[in-house]
Amino acid sequence: VVVAVLATALWSALDRRRENYAVLHKWFRLFIRFGLASQMFEYGMTKVIPTQFPSPSLDTLVTPTGDLTLSALLWTSIGAAPAYEVFTGCIEVLGGILLLVPRTTTLGAMISMAAMLQVFALNMTYDIGLKLVSFHLIALAAFLLAPDAPRLADFFLRNRATSLLRQPPLFGTDRANRIALAAQIAFGLYLLGMFAYINVSFWQVGGGGRPRSPLYGIWNVEELSIDGQARPPDLNDYDRRWRRVIFDAPARVIFQRTDDSFARYGASVDPDGKALALTKGQSKNWKAVFAIERPSPDRLILRREMDGH
Repeated sequence: VVVAVLATALWSALDRRRENYAVLHKWFRLFIRFGLASQMFEYGMTKVIPTQFPSPSLDTLVTPTGDLTLSALLWTSIGAAPAYEVFTGCIEVLGGILLLVPRTTTLGAMISMAAMLQVFALNMTYDIGLKLVSFHLIALAAFLLAPDAPRLADFFLRNRATSLLRQPPLFGTDRANRIALAAQIAFGLYLLGMFAYINVSFWQVGGGGRPRSPLYGIWNVEELSIDGQARPPDLNDYDRRWRRVIFDAPARVIFQRTDDSFARYGASVDPDGKALALTKGQSKNWKAVFAIERPSPDRLILRREMDGH
């Protein structure tokens, strides 16, 4: 803001003989329209194709609510309601589409501002780290709405008739302006398709289409035997006070302890589903391999050696 004020003051002083900036304004307005539209497409498509707020992971589902951060609580609640996520994404995409055409820019800016006001409120109250970004998008929408502010006030607040507001055309001939409009729509559709493609690709890797472990599920530990002796969790060392074993992503297994904390390991299941190999963090020497038995679909037995036991 400080730089903008200083630059404006200097520019105005050096160019004080110019009567107006009508030409600069119409091109700058075009730039702002597409700057805002592209961001509405980006954030909207991450919700229409639910990648921004994926479905809660299995370890999240067994985490006490009080242990979640504010941001994790927001991500979990929206991810658990994909229909709401898709709905909000459609609103943002709609705002972006309307911004592509000069005649519908006012409506698109209003929808975009309403959507971003909600996002800004969530970012502030749930302490999400995109506060400035969402505020900037509100400012872009406000810039586009500024010429219409008196007309909007007359229509919504004063119950008065309003006059037409015509934005100056980009070029001097109808043919050139028709070509420019077609180019704007084509470029806008390209942006929409690009963000759709990016999010479809990400959905297949990290979203709802991500692969699952062959042992997918939340398994309750009914019996734990160490060195041939059945042991209640309370008698074990901290790392083996297991309450649950969680298989979600193919390359990870999580042991939930009795105090609800987690021990996370890298994991791989052999193609025959007969062995489970574990790794720990960045350690190249630590490993454990369990034999897998499945007496029934809802029962799982893991046997072998871990940490010398």
